[in-house]
Amino acid sequence: MSDPTNYRIRRGGYRAEVSSSGAALRVLEHETADGPYPLTESWPANERPPLRSGTVLAPWPNRIRDGHFYFDGIEHQLALTEPERGNAVHGFVWHRDWVLVSHNDFRVEQALDVGLHKGWPYQLRLTVSHEVGDDGLTVTHTATNVGGYHSPFGLGVHPYVRAGDAPLDECTLRLAAGTRLPIDPGRGLPNAYSQPVEDTDFDFTSPRSLRGVELDAPYSALDVDVDGRARHDLRGPDGRGVRLWAGREFGWLQVFTAGAVPELEYPGRGRALALEPMTCPPDAFNLGIDLVVLQPGQTWTGRWGLTALASA
Repeated sequence: MSDPTNYRIRRGGYRAEVSSSGAALRVLEHETADGPYPLTESWPANERPPLRSGTVLAPWPNRIRDGHFYFDGIEHQLALTEPERGNAVHGFVWHRDWVLVSHNDFRVEQALDVGLHKGWPYQLRLTVSHEVGDDGLTVTHTATNVGGYHSPFGLGVHPYVRAGDAPLDECTLRLAAGTRLPIDPGRGLPNAYSQPVEDTDFDFTSPRSLRGVELDAPYSALDVDVDGRARHDLRGPDGRGVRLWAGREFGWLQVFTAGAVPELEYPGRGRALALEPMTCPPDAFNLGIDLVVLQPGQTWTGRWGLTALASA
């Protein structure tokens, strides 16, 4: 397998690099008087994204129990891509090389046909554009049903965010989320109904320290501002940091802290935080919760982004 291609974009004080591998966001930095301020975790340019960092997860994010689901009365059996847990995980495109559509100084667009796979007879075409400007990074996704049958669909993204060079244990996190879906830690699948986060260890509606905190939780009931965006903030000890926002199309946010065990440490950083906008929860193809159904010829569009936060 050849090395991935990296596309550089810059504008408005922001610099990003996007990889062809998984259409992953490899670098996002904000220029400051002190030099570049990292807003995401990164990895060597000639390597594939570690821990699915920054990649697109489609045509479903997260996990499908036993790789098995029914849709429109038809039974489907997907390959178990997480065999140790008995799941099909994160779809078909996070590890593939995407095709360049266009690239200029401040925007890059890539595309990919999902293709036909074991247990997946649906034909979808995906695009993703990364664009930087004065307000940071905006990422736009589309999915078009180019086949003859209506198709189930979900999408997520797996960025690891960071507040400059601050260790995660010195940072605080605020999440605009009112509920979380309990999951079985052994399989990463839902094992109860959604529950309010208020007055629990999962409550980050006000900024809280991440020292020693380990999370792998799907959040919902996102608090959307008047512009239709939910906003979540990670700040370092000096008050600076990064904000992840997502449009209404992304009704879920998976929050994951890497580093709980050695094999899940982020290379060169150890503990790291993934804030993952998702359209649906784990096992949505079986639960039917927030599952998108695309009719032939129909296109879905969703947006999210990242911006730097100054000291409060």
